[in-house]
Amino acid sequence: MSFIAIVPARLASTRLPNKPLADIGGKPMVVRTAERAMLSGAAQVVVATDHADIFAACREHGIDVQMTRSDHPSGTDRIAEVAAAMGLSADAVVVNVQGDEPLIDPALIAATAALVNPHTPMATAAHAIHTVQDLFNPNVVKVVLDKMSRALYFSRATMPWARDAFAQDQQSMPDGYQALRHIGLYAYQNQFLQAYPALPVSPLEQIEALEQLRVLWNGISIAVHVTDQSPAAGVDTLEDLQRVRTFF
Repeated sequence: MSFIAIVPARLASTRLPNKPLADIGGKPMVVRTAERAMLSGAAQVVVATDHADIFAACREHGIDVQMTRSDHPSGTDRIAEVAAAMGLSADAVVVNVQGDEPLIDPALIAATAALVNPHTPMATAAHAIHTVQDLFNPNVVKVVLDKMSRALYFSRATMPWARDAFAQDQQSMPDGYQALRHIGLYAYQNQFLQAYPALPVSPLEQIEALEQLRVLWNGISIAVHVTDQSPAAGVDTLEDLQRVRTFF
């Protein structure tokens, strides 16, 4: 299917200053991420930024880039502005590829985009959790699905909760138990993407600090692609950056 990938990138970062411009094998991280998105089969890849330095770096490396307002509260709002400026049709599929994912799997981008349709205007991805450490880590976001692989809920808490097994032992994974880790990759039907910024903020979203709960709270379905492979982690810290530099 045809889809557009938009890479939101703002220069401000509390943990890693100037993160999008961090050098990775001779190219800025945002450029590396855009190049991975190009391998997904996207009809077009555009970086959405609010900073002239990122704009210039993308232009220097031949990456399509557009300037946005600087006051967007989230990357979703930023890509919505660019999608509107591009004049995309209402049924166009837009994938939000985070700018700090220089190792993202292009096939994962395509598989997530393929789930978007008029009845399910948003899609994301997940993979199985294999360790107790991840299961009980609040920084690892979990998702539970219905039988149609649509999200029922996202949470930082451990879920589903194995009542009997965890009452006896919380140091190992129960036999036959499966939990899913949410992957922060999103695809949208453009009509929904344009409406998203106006959706009422959810109390659940504020409690869990998870933006995607706004969508579920407003009664809108999110399809979830479950991948067999754990994706490479993004870049949030200097240690992450060193790991990615070693890879390249």
